[in-house]
Amino acid sequence: MSRYDADHLYHLLPAVYRQRDEEAGQGALRELVEILAGQAQVVERDIARLYDDWFIETCEPWAVPYLGDLIGVRATQAARVSRRAEVANTLAYRRAKGTLAVLELLARDTTGWPARAAEMFERLSTTQHLNHVRPQSLRTPDLRQVTVTPLEHLGGPFEDAAHAVEVRRIAVEQGKYNIRNVALFLWRLGSYRLDGVTPREDPGSGRLRFTFNPLGLDEPLFYRPETEESGAHLAEERHVPGPIRRRGFHESLASLAGPDGSLNLFTVEPDGTRRSLPHRPIAADLRTWNRPLPAGVVAIDPVLGRIAFPAGEAPSGPLRATYQYGFSDDLGGGPYEREATFTRVAGERVIQIPEDFATLNDAVADWGQSGSAVIVIGDSATYDLGVDVTLEADARLEIRAANEQRPTLRLTADLRVAGGAGSEVELNGLLIAGRPVEARGDLERLHVRHCTLDPRSASLVIRSGEIDVVVERSILGTVRAAAEARVEIRDSIVDAGSREAVAFAGLDGAAEDGALTLARVTIVGAVHARELPLVENSLLLGIATAARRQAGCVRFSWVPRGSRVPRRFHCQPSEEATASEALRLAPRFTSLRYGQPGYAQLRRDTPDEVRRGAEDESEMGAFSSLKQPQREDDLRVRLDEYLRVGLEAGFFFVT
Repeated sequence: MSRYDADHLYHLLPAVYRQRDEEAGQGALRELVEILAGQAQVVERDIARLYDDWFIETCEPWAVPYLGDLIGVRATQAARVSRRAEVANTLAYRRAKGTLAVLELLARDTTGWPARAAEMFERLSTTQHLNHVRPQSLRTPDLRQVTVTPLEHLGGPFEDAAHAVEVRRIAVEQGKYNIRNVALFLWRLGSYRLDGVTPREDPGSGRLRFTFNPLGLDEPLFYRPETEESGAHLAEERHVPGPIRRRGFHESLASLAGPDGSLNLFTVEPDGTRRSLPHRPIAADLRTWNRPLPAGVVAIDPVLGRIAFPAGEAPSGPLRATYQYGFSDDLGGGPYEREATFTRVAGERVIQIPEDFATLNDAVADWGQSGSAVIVIGDSATYDLGVDVTLEADARLEIRAANEQRPTLRLTADLRVAGGAGSEVELNGLLIAGRPVEARGDLERLHVRHCTLDPRSASLVIRSGEIDVVVERSILGTVRAAAEARVEIRDSIVDAGSREAVAFAGLDGAAEDGALTLARVTIVGAVHARELPLVENSLLLGIATAARRQAGCVRFSWVPRGSRVPRRFHCQPSEEATASEALRLAPRFTSLRYGQPGYAQLRRDTPDEVRRGAEDESEMGAFSSLKQPQREDDLRVRLDEYLRVGLEAGFFFVT
């Protein structure tokens, strides 16, 4: 409790002054004391924090660089990576300088990516000396092993096969196998855990075949990374967020399958109780769905994310799943921290699902389209929605996933959102599929945050020119906008399915309508807009056309040849570039197929003009805020300090 409470300070004043203040009826003296008490409390809290700021574990974020400077830790660039762990461990790192374990920990702390370090001389095919036998470094893989397949690890971070020498430098040309080389393998993708998902039934299977993905996509399952035993321990496959192999799943069934493992299957009773399946999980290759299965098992394919039950043994209740999926960033909705993005309005009605209502349709019907409300979905199950939403003037409706949840909304009809003057609708943390979201009427604002509107079909239609649409950290399909509509998209992906398809256009799919503002966006498809007020740090993979080119600006972005846009500033390729030069500068992606872990992720061989072409020398596109090039630079700086004399290090992206 503060010693500078306003009431306490006020009563320290002589009674005569307090009496005169009350007789005056204005309370001016009391208001002055409250102001002084407030400032005194600020100083008091700051003094209390001074002791905590002496220690790297408890100090404020602003103090971390200053503590680092005291021990000579050079500044780094990547704003997305906290330097607290790096500064805290620096002295311990220096004591063990040059060891493999320290290089691995250093890479993790500097970049924020899980890492695995390997001495490449251990993987050279050389004659061994009898005084220094290395039984782990065999000249040829042991093909007699049936429980482990060394060939699956070839070329990766966990291989143990021997190779011929490579004379290319590891730091420059990515040559791995040589005496002086140390390789650092980095995982850029994160592993996200979804709990209580409704698996998608394969049509016509009689509840015998499912996919973990609630949209029915083939999606690889990822490990739930385990904490390493100690800092001296080198990372193993179970410690990093990588995809689960079929054979790896078979070898580690006991630890990977279950409530505390990387995946789990269960049914839900009417009272919400979870029941474990009576079936024994087995690893299987389910590229062919109809393969025969023995009784009493459930087959799981972690590479495709598929589930199969034996004939006549369908689950007795609603099937639910818990699993890990891989992705680059906190984008598109998911089991990550989103509470800071929640809009809170005093006096607004809050409707909880499934506590207050079992279905979303019931919750919307009870709301009755009157007044302001927030509908909070508390789990990651699938819900059907097939009603229109119409708001009164100045009303507000938000449909929000609870923090760290990602429910699926399966639309049985177009989600028509309309309202009177001053009304607002917000969607936060949802996966919406089946039908598009359609904004119409006098609705003033539509805000889409951390959502995925299934990009395999038209996802957003704006029929009124009076609506301001703001999209943040989301994944969309095609967008169709009325002539006077205003659309602003930030840190998102807009995917029309191919570069030739139209991603943004008028309601007819061809007209140049709508004002489109983009910041750190990857658009797969053509753009036909009335106006482009500002496009920055973005990747436009299809031809972009603006009807009004006298206003607006396109800066630090990739714009294909043949586009007609407002004046450009530091864009790639230049307007004078030849076709061959434009092809050389084209961005290269891990995948452009929605549902894949590396969706919209730039590959390392993308030219630096794109990988470092954003305003802050980060990459262009939806993942610009990750600061990945800066992380690489920071790691190079640290390796110069910690690497042993005569050795050379290079790093390789596993995902």
